[in-house]
Amino acid sequence: MQTSEHVRVPGGAGMIGSNLVKRLVDSGYRVSVVDNLWRGKREYLLDDRGSPVMDMDRDFHETDLSVPGVIDPLLDGVDYVVHLADIVAGIKYVFNNQGSVFRQNLLINSNVIAAVREARPKGYIYIGTACSFPAHMQTGVDAPPLREEDQYPAAPESAYGWSKLMGEYESLLMGEETGIPVSILSLHNVYGAPTDFDDGRGQVIPSLVRKAIRYPDEPFVVWGSGAQGRAFVHVDDVVDAVMLALVKGYGHGVIQIGPDICISIREIAETVVDISGKDIDIQYDTSKPEGDRGRCADYSKAVEVLGWEPKVTLREGLETLYHWIEQRIEH
Repeated sequence: MQTSEHVRVPGGAGMIGSNLVKRLVDSGYRVSVVDNLWRGKREYLLDDRGSPVMDMDRDFHETDLSVPGVIDPLLDGVDYVVHLADIVAGIKYVFNNQGSVFRQNLLINSNVIAAVREARPKGYIYIGTACSFPAHMQTGVDAPPLREEDQYPAAPESAYGWSKLMGEYESLLMGEETGIPVSILSLHNVYGAPTDFDDGRGQVIPSLVRKAIRYPDEPFVVWGSGAQGRAFVHVDDVVDAVMLALVKGYGHGVIQIGPDICISIREIAETVVDISGKDIDIQYDTSKPEGDRGRCADYSKAVEVLGWEPKVTLREGLETLYHWIEQRIEH
């Protein structure tokens, strides 16, 4: 497929963004990226041969989106905006930096949305998070699947969840006031490659994979009891959802993207250990925060509106990620 349409992706050098950029390019779109490279990396935008998948000189902009006005000229002539940019990391970082995470994300969202108001693209997709659902509805691995209407009355557990909810709300208001087509995708726990796996900012799955690869040099410690659970969705499935939303996701409010099965962190840890083939002593540090106790998605709206459902099995996704991280630790 060839198209002259131009998609701008704030946050396009991260895990989700880089995979989306590659899919968009393969689908014939011109793609441009804005990223501050806090967690994203330029090399994530290279193909298997080490060549950039896009014109980096023309279409890559390393920019701090929390600064007002910097994105405004970058949206001139853009057909679609997929807003992935935010400050997020593993639970250790998020809970130790709640004030700055909240403030930075509010600034990023408001600046991007203000620029979208002026640029008036054909479509705007805001990437939200299941962390924005009320904490009291995320009670454990047996909690009923969340529905979109469960989001209010709002009571997220973390400042990150609140900040993403504010961006979602502002995006919807902007769409109502301007008539710009808006799509909101609320993602559950996304994993896959490329990704951070270091101790400071790595999220739970890549962190556990790193610990398994480095064991016994690094102890295999799980934060919390391991009883907490998440609905893990592979990045390839998320990119499928964004590509579908680009065509037919507008005007439907929030759409959850994630499976209807909640997997405990204990099960994730045990599966990673099994993939490693090592005899690993799993330790649980209950003095550490666990985050929300457990959640999963009723993704029937995604099926109805987008024709989307998850395809990548957890075992398949974990094996692929394990080998990706293993190559980078050993070389």
